[in-house]
Formats: sequence, structure tokens, C-alpha cells
Amino acid sequence: MDRTSDRTAQDGPPHLEVSAVSLSAAVLPLLAAGSSSASSASSASSPSPSPSPTAPTVPSLKEAHESATNAAGWVEENWSTWLAIGLRVLLIVVIAVVLRAVVRRAITKLIERMNRRSGASGGTALSGLLVNAERRRQRSEAIGSVLRSVASFLILGTAALMVLGTFQINLAPLLASAGVAGVAIGFGARNLVTDFLSGVFMILEDQYGVGDSIDAGVASGEVIEVGLRVTKLRGVDGEIWYVRNGEVKRIGNLSQGWSTAGVDVTVRSDEDLDRVKETLSAVGERMSKEEPWNEMLWGPVETLGLDSVLLDSMVVRVSAKTMPGKSLTVERELRWRIKRAFDAAGIAIVGGATVPLEGAPAAADPTAGVAAPSAYASSVSPQSIAASPIPPPSTSK
Repeated sequence: MDRTSDRTAQDGPPHLEVSAVSLSAAVLPLLAAGSSSASSASSASSPSPSPSPTAPTVPSLKEAHESATNAAGWVEENWSTWLAIGLRVLLIVVIAVVLRAVVRRAITKLIERMNRRSGASGGTALSGLLVNAERRRQRSEAIGSVLRSVASFLILGTAALMVLGTFQINLAPLLASAGVAGVAIGFGARNLVTDFLSGVFMILEDQYGVGDSIDAGVASGEVIEVGLRVTKLRGVDGEIWYVRNGEVKRIGNLSQGWSTAGVDVTVRSDEDLDRVKETLSAVGERMSKEEPWNEMLWGPVETLGLDSVLLDSMVVRVSAKTMPGKSLTVERELRWRIKRAFDAAGIAIVGGATVPLEGAPAAADPTAGVAAPSAYASSVSPQSIAASPIPPPSTSK
């Protein structure tokens, strides 16, 4: 009995499984048939719905893997080129920045050295008056600004062209366009370019500076500002002249070196020249010892001698070396002192109309020998009419 029960227990589950499987196999076709008949019935009773929009195609895992593999291969093939281009661009930029900083610093040091050298050589009063501190400062700033701007433009422009060449960009059209634009600008703004270049050379050559009195041809006066394009002058009446540097063909600087004060003294031809010279020497010696004339006079007042000799007068030339720009002031003071000294010494100064000598006979009246006008000079006077010939009688009938 135990064996029978064990066998029954062992054989029971397989029979149940077979029956369940067979049952499900029998039921599933029926359910499928029912569902198909129901769907056909519902489709027959109701209209068919509109088709739904197509859903986006989702790439498969294989396609995504292939795309990633291709991208990785392309990057692996070109990463060395990218790295080389990036390093080259970085190297060009770093070199340009460093070179620009070094050049600008060198220019600044050069300008400072020039200022120190000019200041060291300007130890004397003469050289100190020739170039003052403000003029030296403005000149050095202008020169430094021009040099720094030119250096920056050349360095950065060259670096930009090298960077474009690194990216395999054809620079020929760019350079050709720049050349055409430069020619057009050169023709259209030639006056501006001329003014700029003239201003650069004026500053580099130190032709004039702030505080100088100059004669620029088109205007004259004291320089109050020096620019690369325009120079500002203040005239004798206080007006301000704006002179373009390109229009200046000649410059007369009255403030560099020294000035010369010259006075021409005209006396009568019978004056004692030794006495005239002694009087002029005394005036000059006395003037050179008084203030502020002792600072304005940079040399003794010299009597150069006779400048011209006429029948009734002679001209004595007096000259002195003066501080720049002070010649007119010294000349006025010299005339004042010479006139007073000559009056005290009894020496007559001749000027304008000729002064007759003492004891000389007076000149005769030039109109004394001229006869009175004749009455016959007028054609309508009675005398002319009476003396005119009688016209012949007319023979015409």
C-alpha cells in the first residue's frame, strides 16, 4: 500500500500539468476567435479611425554604436592636426604679446634716457633756456606715442596674418583688398597723410616746441601746442592760429640759440665819430650792468662801425647778442638810452627828411625859374581865338 501511494504521489503532477496544458491549448484558440469576431463586428458597425501619425524612428543600438565608432575614428584621425593648429596659434599670440610689451618698454626706456641726457647736457643757463622742461616733456611724449603705436600696429598686424595663415585661409585676396584700400585712402586723404608725416619729422628733428616764437610763413607767434597734424600758435594780438603741419614750407625759430638786437643810429656827417663811439660804448656798458638787462644781454653791446655814409648823414650800427625772443625789447631800450645820451652830449640824430647843415646856404626855390603859363596854351582863350588862322571860304554851291 505504501508503494501504491508513493507511485500515485509521484505520478500525480505530470497528469495535472498535461491536463492544464491541454486545457490552455484548447481555450486560447477560442478566445482568439472571439476577439477577432468582436473586432470585425465593431469595425463593421463603426467607421474606421484616421491613421495615427508615424512615431519617430529610434535608432537601434547597433546604429548608435556604429555612429559613435565613426565619430571616434574621425576625432582620432584629426586630433593631432587640431592640437598642432591650436599650439601654433597660442605660440603666435604669446610671442606677439611678449614682443609688443618688450618693444614698448624699450621705447619708453629710450625716451627716458633721451630726457635724462638732454637734462644733463642742459646744465648751463644757455642750454637750459633753449629747451625747457615742458617742451622736452611734450616732445618726448609725442615721439614715444608715435613709436609705440607704429610698433604695436606692425607686431599685431603680422601676428593676425600669421594666425589666419595657420587656419589655411588664403591671404592673397585680403592683401590685395588692403592694398587697394590703402591706395584709395592715400589718394583721398593725401593732405592728412602729408600733415601727419610732416608733424612726425618736425617733432623728431626738434624744429620747434612749446614756448618757442616761430615764423611759419602762413602765421607767426608763440607755440602753445605741438600736434602730429596741427600746430597752435598765439599771435602778437592774442589770436590763436591753427597751422597744418603740411602747409609749413619754412620755419624761422626765434627762440633757439640766441637773438641779435641791432640798432642803426643816423647822425650828421660832420659829427665826431670818436665822440659818437664813446657815447655808444658808455650806454652799452651802463645797460649791461643794470637789471634786468644784464640777464637779457648775453654779450657786450658792440659798435660795429659805419654802416653807410651819405653827403649829409652817416649810419652807425650797434649790435648785441640777447636772450632768445628778447631782441625787440633790448632794441627799444637801446634806442631810448642812446637818444637820451646823445641829447646830453649834444649829438643830433638825423631821421626822415634831410636836415640842412649849419651855415650852409639855403637851397633856391625850384619854382623860381619857371615862367608863368601862357594864355595861348588854352585853345578857348580870346588870345588863341584871335591868333587862329581864318578858315578858307567854301566853294560848294
